[in-house]
Amino acid sequence: MKRILINALFLLSLTAAFAQTAPPADRIAIEQGFQNLNVLGSVLYVAAHPDDENTRLLAYMAQEKHYRTGYLAMTRGDGGQNLIGNEQSELLGLIRTQELLAARRVDGAEQFFTRANDFGFSKGPEETLKIWDKEKVLGDVVWVIRKFRPDVIICRFATDGSGGHGHHTSSAILAQEAFTLAADPTKYPEQLKYVQVWQAKRLLLNSFNGNPVNPLKVDVGVYNPLIGKGYGEVAADSRSNHKTQGFGTAKQRGESFELFSTILGDAPKTDLMDGVNTTWARVSGGTAIAAKLAAIKKDFDGANPSASVPALVQLLSDVEKVPDTYWREQKAKQLKNLIAACAGLWFESYATQPTYAIGDPIEIRSQVIDRFNDQIKINSIDDHHNIQRFDGGKTIPANTLQTYTTATIADKYTQPYWLESPHPIGTYTINDPLKVGNPENPDLPSVTYEFTIAGKPITFERRLYYKYVDPVRGEVYQPLEIGPPVAADIANKDYIFNTQQPQTVQVKMQAFTNAAGSIVIKPVAGWKITPEKIEFADKKRGDEWVATFQVTPTNMQPKTSDLVAITTVNGKDYSMGVQRIRYDHVPAITLFPPSQAKAINVNLKIAGKKIGYIEGAGDFMPEALAQVGYDVHQLTENEILNGDLSVYDAIITGVRAYNVNKRLPVEQPKLMAYVNNGGNLLVQYNNNNGIVVPQIGPYPFRPVNQRVTDEFAPVTFLDPENPVLNYPNKITQADFDGWIQERGLYFVSNIDPQYKAILQMNDPGEQPNNGSLIVGNYGKGRFIYTSLAFFRELPAGVPGAYRLFVNLLSKPK
Repeated sequence: MKRILINALFLLSLTAAFAQTAPPADRIAIEQGFQNLNVLGSVLYVAAHPDDENTRLLAYMAQEKHYRTGYLAMTRGDGGQNLIGNEQSELLGLIRTQELLAARRVDGAEQFFTRANDFGFSKGPEETLKIWDKEKVLGDVVWVIRKFRPDVIICRFATDGSGGHGHHTSSAILAQEAFTLAADPTKYPEQLKYVQVWQAKRLLLNSFNGNPVNPLKVDVGVYNPLIGKGYGEVAADSRSNHKTQGFGTAKQRGESFELFSTILGDAPKTDLMDGVNTTWARVSGGTAIAAKLAAIKKDFDGANPSASVPALVQLLSDVEKVPDTYWREQKAKQLKNLIAACAGLWFESYATQPTYAIGDPIEIRSQVIDRFNDQIKINSIDDHHNIQRFDGGKTIPANTLQTYTTATIADKYTQPYWLESPHPIGTYTINDPLKVGNPENPDLPSVTYEFTIAGKPITFERRLYYKYVDPVRGEVYQPLEIGPPVAADIANKDYIFNTQQPQTVQVKMQAFTNAAGSIVIKPVAGWKITPEKIEFADKKRGDEWVATFQVTPTNMQPKTSDLVAITTVNGKDYSMGVQRIRYDHVPAITLFPPSQAKAINVNLKIAGKKIGYIEGAGDFMPEALAQVGYDVHQLTENEILNGDLSVYDAIITGVRAYNVNKRLPVEQPKLMAYVNNGGNLLVQYNNNNGIVVPQIGPYPFRPVNQRVTDEFAPVTFLDPENPVLNYPNKITQADFDGWIQERGLYFVSNIDPQYKAILQMNDPGEQPNNGSLIVGNYGKGRFIYTSLAFFRELPAGVPGAYRLFVNLLSKPK
C-alpha cells in the first residue's frame, strides 16, 4: 500500500486528531462548551462531494456563532481521482469519508451523506438524477433535514448549472425540493415513525461566482482569540485533510466576506438567523436555564473547574425537563460532556485484540480516572451484552487510574453499512433506513458508563476501539475488525485467458478465530476448476495461508464468468474477503468485500513482452497487464537517466504522471530520445492544470477539461487503417461495449498536424471530439497520448479495453 510521507510533527498532530474517543477536556474546550450551551440554532450546508463544502463558513458557524452545524454531502466522492494511492470507486469513497470526518474534527461541524454514489463526472442534472434514483436520494435529504432540524439550509451550488457538474446542480435541486417536502406530512410518511416534519426558516445560496442581487454579506474571516486563529486558518487546516484530492491549502488571514442570496423562505437582512430565536427563550423553561447558565459561567474558575460541577449537574436536571425533545437531547449531551470535562473525569474502553470473528467473545478493558477529587462514583459499565454493576456505586479514587474488565459478543460485522449489499451504479443499497445519513455505522461496538456526579446518575457512551503503541506514531486507536471466521481473498480481481492453458488462482486465507474447515471455488459452466475442495485445520487467530486452484476454460468462446470462493466453517458457508486501507492521515479502514473475481476469456493477441512503467498518481495498470502475460517493470529515475531503455517494447506513464511526478522534467529528454531511437511511449491522461513540463510529447497538444462521460457513447474510427486499430488485434465497435463510468477524461486539443487523431466521440447534444487518442511518429519510434479511461476499464476486466490497450503497446516492426 502506497503511503503518504508526513513529517513527524505533522503526523503527531494528525494522530492526536483521531487517536482518542473521549472528547477534548482542555480549557479551550470547556470555554467553547459554555458558549455552545447558550446557543440554540442549527445550520445545514448542502453540496455534492467531499471538498465541495465551504470550510471557512462551517468553522465560523460552528466555532464563532456556536450553531449546531452540519454538512450534507450527496456522495462520498467515490468517482473522483486519487492522488495518493490506487484506490478507486468504493475504496476511494471510504478514504474520502474519513477525510471528511477529519475535516469536521477541525472545523467543528457534523457530517452526513445520502445513499447517492459518485458515479463520475456528469454534465447535467437530468443524467445525474436519473442514475441516482431521484426519489430515493430526495427521501434521504428529507430524512436528514427532519432529523437535523436546521433553522437555515445553505446550498453551495445553484440550480442553473453554473456549478459546472451535474452532481453539483442536482444537490441544489434536491435541497430546494426537500426544503418544502420535509414539512409535508404526506411526503415520505414512513419516516414519521422516527422523526417529525420540519420547516426550515430559509434556503440560501452561498455564492462563489457571479453577482447575486442584494446579497447578505457576512465576514467569516474574523479572529477568534480563544483558539488563537482566524477562520481562514481553521479552514485551511480542515480543507488540507482532503489529501486524496491534493487539496492542501494555505492559511488565509484577515477579513473574508461570504455572499448569500435567498432561494426560498424569508430573506435575511442583517444575519443568517434573522427571525430565528437562537437563545434559550425558544424553548419552554429556557429563560430560567439561561439565567442559571449565566450565573455558572460568571462564577467559573478556570483554575478549579470542578467547583462548577454541582451547579452544572443541577442545570442538567433542568435541561432534562425541557419539553422540546430535539433541544433537550442536544443540550443534555453537550452539558454532560461539559460536566465530565470540568470534573476531570476521563474514561475509555478498549478491546484486547484488533480482530474478531462474528460470534466471538470480546474482552474489554475500561479505564476511568477522576483527576480532581474522589467525589464521583461509578455505578455500572454496560457493553450491551453484560452489565458490570457496582452496588451503591464505587468511589473513584482521586487521580488514580482504574481498570475494569468485562466481556461482550462480536454480534455484528463491521462492514460499512452502505457496502453490505450489491448496488446499482447510482445508489448504495441501505438495508436499514435508520442508518441513512450516518457517515459511519451507528451501531459499532460501544460501552455505556453510568456515574453518580454530585448526587445525580449520569450516563455516557464510548465507542470501543483497539489501542496500541506505535514506536513512531505513539498511542494509536484502531477501529475493531469483526469479520467471518476465515476471510478468503482471490489474489487477482480478473483472470484473462486468451488460450486454453490453465491459470493458477490463489486464494489468500486469514483466520479471524481458531478454525477448521474447507474452501471451494464454486463450479461455473465453461470452466474446469481443480481441486474441487481444499481442507484446512488447526488454524489459529491471525494465521494466514494460501489455497491454490487451477482454472481452465473448457472452450475458447469469449465469455466472462464469476469465480466465487466459499469457505465452510462449523457447517456454515462464508464468502467474504478482507481488505485493509492504511494511511497515516485517517484511521485504519477495513472492509469485507465478496470473495470473487472474474474469469474472462478474450480473443487477444499480444506482441512484445517487456514493459517499462513510470508511476503516476496511482492505478492498477501494471497488475492488469501482468494478467495478460506482460513483464512489467517499474522504472526508477536512475534507470530512466542511465539505463538502456531500448530493452522495453513499450514504456507507459501512469495516470496524471505529468501532474504529480516532479522529476519528469529531468527525465523527459531521455523519454523523447527513447522514442526517437525506435521506442514506443504511451502517456495516459493528465489533468489540464499543473503539468510539470512545457510539452508532453514531441509535438504540441494541450490537455483540456473536456470529457465523454457516457460510457455508451458511439465511437467513430477516424483512421481505421492505423496500426493501433489493427495490430495485433483488429478493433471493432464491439470492443467499446461494456465500458464503465466514462469513455475518457481531459481530452486534448490544439493537436499538431504531426499527430493523427484515431477516434471521435461525444456525449449527447455535444460536438464530436477527436481528442481521446492521438498517435505520432517521431524519429524511428512512436508517441501515443490517450485520454481514454483505461485505468478504470482494465481493472474492471473490460475485454475490448484490453484489446485496444495491447495494440497501443504493440508497434509493428
